Amino acid sequence: MKTFQSIFFIILLTGISFSCAKKEESSRQLTGIPKIDKLKLPDGFVAELLYSPGEMDQGSWVAMTFDDKGRMITSDQYGFLYRLELPPIGSDTSVKPKVEKLIIGDIAEPQVGMGYAQGLLYAFNSLYVMVNHHSNETFTKSTGLYRIQDLDGDDQYETVSTIRLLEGEPGEHGPHSMKLSPDGQSIVLAAGNHVDVPEMDHYRLPRVWREDNLFPLIKDPRGHANNREAPGGWIAKIDPEGKNWELIAAGFRNEFDIAYNEVGDLFTYDSDMEWDFGMPWYRPTRILHVTSGAEFGWRTGNSKWSPEFPDNLPAVLNIGQGSPTNVMFGTEAKFPAQYKKALFAFDWSFGIIYAIHLTPSGASYEATAEEFISGSPLPLTDGTIGPDGAMYFATGGRRLESDLYRVYYKGEPEAAEPMEVADLPEAAKTRRDLEKYHSKNASSEGLDLAWANLAHADRFVQYAARLVLEHQPIELWKSKALNESDPVKKTQAVLALARQGKDTDAVPMLRSLMEIDYSSLSEKAKGDLLRAFEVILYRYDQAATPIKADLVAYLNPNFPAKDNLLNRSLAVLLTHLDAPDAVEKTLALLKNAKDDENYQKTVTSSSELIFRNPQYGLDIANMLANVPPAQQTYFATVLGGANSGWTEETRKEYFSWIKNALTNYKGGRSYVGFLDRARKMALAKVAKEDFDRFDELSGGKLLTSSGNDLAGEGIQPEGPGRRWTVEEALPLVDSLQARDFVKGKAMYAATLCQSCHSMQGEGGVIGPDLTQLGSRFSKKDILEATINPSQTISEQYHATVFELKEGGSIVGRLTDEDGANYYVSQNPFAPDQLRKIPKNTVAFTKNSEVSIMLPGLINRLNEEELKDLMAYLISGGNENHPVFQSKATAQK
Repeated sequence: MKTFQSIFFIILLTGISFSCAKKEESSRQLTGIPKIDKLKLPDGFVAELLYSPGEMDQGSWVAMTFDDKGRMITSDQYGFLYRLELPPIGSDTSVKPKVEKLIIGDIAEPQVGMGYAQGLLYAFNSLYVMVNHHSNETFTKSTGLYRIQDLDGDDQYETVSTIRLLEGEPGEHGPHSMKLSPDGQSIVLAAGNHVDVPEMDHYRLPRVWREDNLFPLIKDPRGHANNREAPGGWIAKIDPEGKNWELIAAGFRNEFDIAYNEVGDLFTYDSDMEWDFGMPWYRPTRILHVTSGAEFGWRTGNSKWSPEFPDNLPAVLNIGQGSPTNVMFGTEAKFPAQYKKALFAFDWSFGIIYAIHLTPSGASYEATAEEFISGSPLPLTDGTIGPDGAMYFATGGRRLESDLYRVYYKGEPEAAEPMEVADLPEAAKTRRDLEKYHSKNASSEGLDLAWANLAHADRFVQYAARLVLEHQPIELWKSKALNESDPVKKTQAVLALARQGKDTDAVPMLRSLMEIDYSSLSEKAKGDLLRAFEVILYRYDQAATPIKADLVAYLNPNFPAKDNLLNRSLAVLLTHLDAPDAVEKTLALLKNAKDDENYQKTVTSSSELIFRNPQYGLDIANMLANVPPAQQTYFATVLGGANSGWTEETRKEYFSWIKNALTNYKGGRSYVGFLDRARKMALAKVAKEDFDRFDELSGGKLLTSSGNDLAGEGIQPEGPGRRWTVEEALPLVDSLQARDFVKGKAMYAATLCQSCHSMQGEGGVIGPDLTQLGSRFSKKDILEATINPSQTISEQYHATVFELKEGGSIVGRLTDEDGANYYVSQNPFAPDQLRKIPKNTVAFTKNSEVSIMLPGLINRLNEEELKDLMAYLISGGNENHPVFQSKATAQK
């Protein structure tokens, strides 16, 4: 799930009324149950709302599993475990689950014996619980993996065993889900990037990880994960007692869950860093095929690896923005054949369950995605296929309202042809053969197989072959690597040597690689070679000094290239090496570089997500109106770290570009901070007498003291805030007088109301004009619409959900229609950009239940700030309104 973002404030108050769903375009019938009717379902599927734990004061459920008696066990994110006996499919809605709070051990409520879990697994006659928690008086267990058992046969868990405590920073980037291995003999578990990799008994990914990035390091300006180092999130396998631990893969940001397909291939759905949006190091949420020893290149701040680097693996499919939670295969579901084969991937932020359809291709898979189930709001947490063949999933998390659903297919399920290992492509079989040698046992047979595949055209095979080398004693293959004649094999073998070698190997490795005829290589082989140079220089920079001039002479004639990714690598290398013309060449690219349209292309476009969740959608909308040029931003960061080669004119050009980028583009929450840090790196290298001049030229006076925001964004609330309710806020604002107009206007700006609303002729036009707000609505009306904006949505401002006949849905504001088409606006900051939807492609339309206004933005305000804001809203921006006068002045 995501770290909270600041969002634009829209108060949808005019014409307070609720419009029922539009006329149906198909035979689908609404049930009258809002939590069911908001779901988009594929044809033939039925959804049941089984239970709402929030209504029973049972918290927000984020994990689930089934025990050996067919009972579901769930966990509140901040509380107890619960066990449920579920009614059969199709039962009368009056038949509710039998819910039992599990009291583990000898405790007295409100103490918790076991809970706070973000992962549950019933296996080996035990319940495994992944706790994500700081020990306190309510729950004494700390973050780690626990096993609870019923050893006395009374159907209650009384025995708690600590398998392993985990170090790091527990929370939403902590340890998560567990699954049984395909052979049923082991447990596989996943942890996010805020958990240290514990000591393992074996490492399929050799424990030699480093940051391995010469790109000038800028940690997240707002502090996220700044103390986290390689390798990020990880996946490991353990035996049932937790005595033997094996690292399978690493380099994730925050993979919440894992799933195996029929042939034992492992998959996960990794998260993005939304604050990086618009930056060249942004990586979308993505489906990953997790092979033996896989590395996926997460690093802190701007140091995330390119998916093209040969020492990490690419995504099978880039999804887009979101917050991944659960993944599971439909193998055991009583669903149509295509869904029994599908990987279901849950997105918490935008309420979408994707069905990922995987087709074996080479050593990995090709993938397509469809929107299987969606809803707004639908904060999806965990899910599983039940013993009855239905899909079960929960919503909630972060103390949000939680619900438990069941989805089943009402038709006759189709048999699916099972996939067998024997049917896989030859490249997949070769990869599996290589993975058998991902151990420290020396094997001439393994080395021979690896060497034969170092130049394999399939990246997954090539990667597996390189890891075989790294698992073998270096003296068995070092000389062969340095003397290899095949340029591709040499590149991969020397890359392995760079990861496993020592300082005295630096010069021989560089000399060996410079024997390669660069011009004869393919674009991929060139990129791999440049990456090998980078890893060598990162790890052995001082030892490489004697040969750096030769390396500049080797690389410089090839820069600039015609390929964006090659230019990135060449700019980094030559700037690091202080090549005389590196700044001049990189600056020329900075001014003119164009982004690759299809680089990391995603299944879901950002514009499709705006109306699905106001908490994140309006940030997306604002960014899409002014997306930064990623390739140019990359070069600007490279130049920020350049030590030499500057002239008066090149500095002017560079700092002018920075100022323009600060004022004309909008990225994720950390965009301004990243540019400011690059700016400051460059300023640190100018003469003292020139500092003030270049600081102003680069936009220094436009920034706040932290450099994370533009100063024009005004005064921010001092707080402390609270989670305001109408009942708490109304008495405070019941009688307003002698309030501070300047502070009220500042709070109006700080909550960004003016971005979307006009008042006294100033502000945005996305929402209604608020000048007459105080004369039309009561204080209670204003508070209710501000705190709970989705409770009543104006007909003028609601969004419409268009469910498509071929699957999927489109959400946006219906602005017009004719006999053939609907015309829909999907970006409030570009309302004139309309999407045309042919009516003959639409199966069903209905109103969205979610206001585009984010709830609870006043939660940043303390009591006095709330009073001043309400006074400003009631006054309609009129400084002479009675609320800004003393009682005596008002009476006079």
